[in-house]
Parts: sequence; C-alpha cells; structure tokens
Amino acid sequence: MAPLSRRAFAGSAVTLAALLAGCSTEGSSTGAEPAAGGNGGGGSGDGPVTVDHAFGSTELPGTIEVVTTVAWANHEVPLALGVVPAGMAAATFGDDDTDGVLPWVTARLEELGAEPPVLFDESDGIDFEGVADTAPDVILAAYSGLTQEDYDTLTEIAPTIPFPEVAWGTSWRDMITANAAGMGRADEGAALVTELEGVIEEAVSKHPAIAGRSVMFLTHVDASDLSTVNFYTAHDTRTMFFEDLGMTIAQSVQDASAETEEFSSSVSAERADLFDDVEIIVTYGDEALVAALEADPLLSQMPAVKNGAVVHLPGDSPLGTAANPTPLAIPYILEEYLVELERAATASA
Repeated sequence: MAPLSRRAFAGSAVTLAALLAGCSTEGSSTGAEPAAGGNGGGGSGDGPVTVDHAFGSTELPGTIEVVTTVAWANHEVPLALGVVPAGMAAATFGDDDTDGVLPWVTARLEELGAEPPVLFDESDGIDFEGVADTAPDVILAAYSGLTQEDYDTLTEIAPTIPFPEVAWGTSWRDMITANAAGMGRADEGAALVTELEGVIEEAVSKHPAIAGRSVMFLTHVDASDLSTVNFYTAHDTRTMFFEDLGMTIAQSVQDASAETEEFSSSVSAERADLFDDVEIIVTYGDEALVAALEADPLLSQMPAVKNGAVVHLPGDSPLGTAANPTPLAIPYILEEYLVELERAATASA
C-alpha cells in the first residue's frame, strides 16, 4: 500500500482510539488490550441483551468474554473497539501477501500488541468445527449470507448475530451497530459510526468532481461472456456506499432494485441501454476487462464505457476491497478509491 494511506490510517486510528476510550461502556471487561488468550469481548455486565435480526432474535449473556466472527469483515468491528476475536475468516480477496489478513487488520493487531486470531478457511462455507474450537460467548456475522441452516448450526455453538434483513445487504453502519450490540457495546458502536462518518466526509471533500455523479457497480464480470449485465442492486453495501461518497445510485439501478430483494441482479446485454443514465461504472477486474467491454458491440455503447469512465478494482491487491466499506478499511484505503472515482468522473465530464 502507498505510504500516504498508511499515514492516513495511523492518524485516523489514533483519533478513533481516543474517541472510543472516552465513551467505553462502563463496566466493560476489556479496554484496548486483548484479554488473556487474545480474546476479550467485554459485555457490559448489565444483564441480557436481545438483538433482532432476519432469523428472529438472539438473547445474549450480560458478560461476554470471547468473541468469534465469521464471514467477510465482521472481525473489524471488535478490533476497532479494541477487542481481538478468538477466530475470524481468512481473507481470500485483496490479500496481496496471501497471509489471510488484510493490511488494515494487520495494522490494528499491531496497535493492540496482538497476534492474528485463528483464521477460518471459508472457501467451502463456514468452518463450524473451527468456530466451536474457539469456545465463543458470541458469534458475530451481521455482514454475511448465512442460511437458516448455517444460523441454526452456529446457535448450537453460541448466540449468533446474523444479518439484520438481507443476505450480504448489511450497510457498514448496520454491521457496526449489530455487531457492537452483540458484544454489549452498543454505545461504542454508535461512537465508531460517528467517527467514520467524519473520516468519510473529510476525505470526500477533497474530491468534489465526483459529487452527484450517477454510478453503478457491475459484479465480477467474465470477459469471455458479456451476454449479460450483472450488477449489484441498491440493496448491496457497495452500491449504498456511493451515497456516502456524495454520488448517486443511477435511477436505472434503483428501478431494477425495486423489483428484487436480492443484493445482485442482471439483464441481457441487449438491454444495456437501460443504463444510459450511468456516468461511472465500478467493477472488479483489470485493463484487459476494460478493453473487452470497450470492444463489445453492445456494452461499448454504455456511456460510462464509451467515455472511459470505468473504475476497475484488482482482486489481487487491497484496493480491490475498497468499494466494500468496513470499519478499519475506510480510513486506510478510501483515499485511493476516491482517486479512481475522480479519474472516472473527469473522463465522463
């Protein structure tokens, strides 16, 4: 990663730490130091807490000592609040050094003086045995695609916090809110949201060219088969994040999203003109993918493609994860993402 991003992250992390130290839940069993064994959830001890979610509700014990997380990025909430989870999912996307830990997570662990937790291999689904071996008091999965069966199995291990409404459709704010509540640290979660909103606002103010731009996010595109336009709907956190950045989810995407509750959808490439209102396209891929879009007789007619206003995020570097906002990634990688969006905005002008 660029040195500037690391410096920006370090400064934001100090601010976060100071803020959260001042509003820590009274009676919390841990502060910024991980407890013995590398864990330490620090429930408030004020009695049971109930968290509502897509599968019903979960009642949590008054004191939580061991936190375990599954699925993408949920571990960043306890880490941001100074708690090292007993186990978490290994990163398989954007992991440039293939150690299973993204750089902003490594940086936070170093700040806390902690070693990486147990890493679960979720390439074939949740590692239930691995989760059970960590003996958690709570399992956090507010941003996930858990099935009812997954949830039922996890709850046999420990109380579990799944997504609030839509699989893989939890905004970064709701992920923090639900996971923090699951740790008995709702107030600290609210403070973290407020701090990150300030980080975003300050970063966006330096890139006025993207303001109000109409944008959509294509899902992982197969350059060998461009017969379908696959895109993330307005229910997906990557798309929702555009509004945090002062941009506009294209009306065409909003209209298509109204017809489904899923986080992604698709239309035939023959109907690509539906997205003529899109000024900027964001997707995963490389220059070869952009060249394929520009060479395609149908997709090349989309204004964003025609104008060269395509942001392609590489899957083999941390920048590839920038569009998916998470508590530790936002202050670390957002600036680089905004630079790419600004480039596309300039091209679409």
